Amino acid sequence: MVTELNPIRLVVLDMAGTTVADGGLVERAFAVAAGELGVEPGSADHAEKLDYVRATMGESKISVFRHLFGEETLAQRANAAFEKAYGELVDGGRIAPIAGAREAIEALTGAGRTVVLTTGFARVTQDAILDALGWRDLVPLTLCPADAGGRGRPYPDMVLEAFLRTKAAESVQQVAVVGDTSYDMLSGVRAGAGLVAGVLTGAHDDQALRAAGAGQVLDSVAELPTLLQGPAPLEGPALLEAPAPLEGPAPLDAPALFDEPGRLDGGGR
Repeated sequence: MVTELNPIRLVVLDMAGTTVADGGLVERAFAVAAGELGVEPGSADHAEKLDYVRATMGESKISVFRHLFGEETLAQRANAAFEKAYGELVDGGRIAPIAGAREAIEALTGAGRTVVLTTGFARVTQDAILDALGWRDLVPLTLCPADAGGRGRPYPDMVLEAFLRTKAAESVQQVAVVGDTSYDMLSGVRAGAGLVAGVLTGAHDDQALRAAGAGQVLDSVAELPTLLQGPAPLEGPALLEAPAPLEGPAPLDAPALFDEPGRLDGGGR
């Protein structure tokens, strides 16, 4: 239930790794995409690119392929091959809900909160996942990077798009962002979300999630309704903490004060 002690009204949940268990399908689909562009399995080039894919779980896939292959035509070819391969794996029944995820979403909505599902996949892949799980009508809104102007995580755009479209919250401090990757955490912090929480059912571990701004880390999304039943957690994202006093006069280049460590140069899973 939404209360003064815990005013979270909008919950923005990641899909793969957070609410959906895909069993490593991202890496399998990447292998297909890399092969499409002549990257040999087992080669040093393949290993290096796969390491990058793992490190940037949560980022929009087209942004990942732009980094890996440079030229836009190559990136688009790789992305198309990836989405096709992933979609075929989904159609083959290779995904399932994270244990307790549907029940958690239903508990959150039953308590008066609005839930939005987000992903770094293209819309066609997101819809395939929703259809495979029977989740089309589970939440009122689902978002992919294209729905928010094309920028995925670690940008805050999908979180803010959810905030604007649903009108469920009066301020971003009434928004919770939950995901399994560092980029999920960064998107929540950069959106100014009141709660940024990581889960340990996906790509990144407790240390990585907290380093990226997670105020809470849960074993799984199944624990989220219980967390939100009590008072708002005292431990919040770094962005909401009081800044350290500035020494000397404020710099003229004011926007630099708001930069996070590492520039916003990525695009989310």
